[in-house]
Amino acid sequence: MDYLDHLEAEAIYILREVAGQFEKPALLFSGGKDSITLVHLAKKAFRPGKFPFPLVHIDTGHNFPETISFRDSHIEEIGEKLIVGYVQDSIDQGKVVEQKGKNASRNALQTVTLLDTITRYGFDACIGGARRDEEKARAKERIFSIRDEFGQWDPKRQRPELWSIFNGKINKGENVRVFPISNWTELDVWNYIKREQIALPSIYFSHEREVITRNGQLMAAAPFLNIDAEDVIERKSVRFRTVGDMTCTAAVDSTATALDDIIAEIKASTVSERGARMDDKVSEVAMEERKKQGYF
Repeated sequence: MDYLDHLEAEAIYILREVAGQFEKPALLFSGGKDSITLVHLAKKAFRPGKFPFPLVHIDTGHNFPETISFRDSHIEEIGEKLIVGYVQDSIDQGKVVEQKGKNASRNALQTVTLLDTITRYGFDACIGGARRDEEKARAKERIFSIRDEFGQWDPKRQRPELWSIFNGKINKGENVRVFPISNWTELDVWNYIKREQIALPSIYFSHEREVITRNGQLMAAAPFLNIDAEDVIERKSVRFRTVGDMTCTAAVDSTATALDDIIAEIKASTVSERGARMDDKVSEVAMEERKKQGYF
C-alpha cells in the first residue's frame, strides 16, 4: 500500500468507529483544508448513504469571505446538513466579552460558542481536523480525546489506544473530540489533496492582497484588525497555509499558484504552518491552556 492509502484507510476506520460508538456525533467544518479533507474521507466512508452526522461551523464573524463562500458552495454540492454557531450570538447574550485594543480577536471566544452548540444539540462526539504535527499540545492528544462535563481537556486523563482500539465510553455530560487525521502531516494533507484532486478555497493559492505587517507577520488588511495610522497597507503576492479568524491568521510571501508549487514550498519551509497563527504566540502554553478550557 502507498503511505497515503494507509493514512486514508486509518482515517476511514476512525470515522466508522465514531459512527458505530456514538449516538450524536458531529463533524466540525470550517472550510479549511483539513476539514475539507475530512469531508472527502467521510464521503469515502459512508457514500452512497448520507453522513451519519451533521457538519458544524463555529463562525466568529471575522472569517475570510473566500472561506465562507467555499463552505456554503461545498455544503450545497455534497447535500449534507450544516449547523452554524455564531460567536456574535454569544456576545449579544453576554456570555463572552469582545476584546478591545489593536490586537483584539474573537478567536478565543469560539470556545463558549462551541460548548453551547455541543450542549444545544446534544453532541457526544465532535470530529475535527487537528494533527499532531501542528503544535506540541496537539501532539500530546489521543485520537479519541475525552472532555469532561465542562468541555475541558485534562492531558493526564487520557486513554491508551493500543492496536488502534478506541474506547468511546463516556459518562453523561462528557463528550469526545475525535481526530481522524491526527497522524498526518501538513505535507501528507497536501499530497492527498493533489492525489484526490480536492477543491480548496482560493486563499490557499498565491494571490495579490492588501496586507499590513503586524508583530512581524503579514496580516490581511481587514477592518477587524483595527487598522490605524501606524499600519502601512501594502499590496503583496501572498497565500495562507492555515485558515482561521482573519485577526489571528497570517499570510506568507508566496508565488505558489499550483499544488506542486505549494508542496515544494512546504518541503523547503523551516516554519510550521501554526507559525502563522498569532493566537499560538500568546505564550509557550497558549494552545494547551485553550484546550483545557474547551477549545477544539
